[in-house]
Amino acid sequence: MTPVRYRGLSRSVRRRLLAVSLLRSAAAVAVLLLVYYLAPLDQPINLVAGIEFGTGLLAFALILAWQVRAILNSHVPRLQAGQTVAVGLPMLLVGFAASYVVIASNTPDSFTEPLSRTDALYFTVAVFATVGFGDIAPRSEVARVVTTIQMLTGLVVVGLIAKVLIGAVHLAERRRDDAPPQDGPPGH
Repeated sequence: MTPVRYRGLSRSVRRRLLAVSLLRSAAAVAVLLLVYYLAPLDQPINLVAGIEFGTGLLAFALILAWQVRAILNSHVPRLQAGQTVAVGLPMLLVGFAASYVVIASNTPDSFTEPLSRTDALYFTVAVFATVGFGDIAPRSEVARVVTTIQMLTGLVVVGLIAKVLIGAVHLAERRRDDAPPQDGPPGH
């Protein structure tokens, strides 16, 4: 069976698909934040912590690649892309915030003020948004390196990844438009 166009769906089906997408995204972000606030982040900074950080960035890239594939195969690629951004961006931010908590707990003077988990999340969002209020700044070399990695990753996320997601949506829509029409509503 081939999918129908999103606009060709009834208003109630479109609302249901949007509601499901929003609920999935909200639930994923809630679980992510719960894990962040409950995770034991008081581990020492060593090679293992560095490998875990690198593995986290690699996992983010692999999940993103998997999501691009899901967008390409989706009956509603725009909703799928929105869901990818709604979950992927918080996942990236929470990963960096967790790194800052680990750094701050190991070397308390790594930042201009002590960081709680909420402070680390705030700092991460401020760096990602390039706002930089100046209230929290990295002091130690490790904190500055991780902050620099976050800045560069943020540029890649905003630029390259947005381009990839938009390209996947356009490709999925072209595939869908080239397919013969279907009678019933698509599955999600």
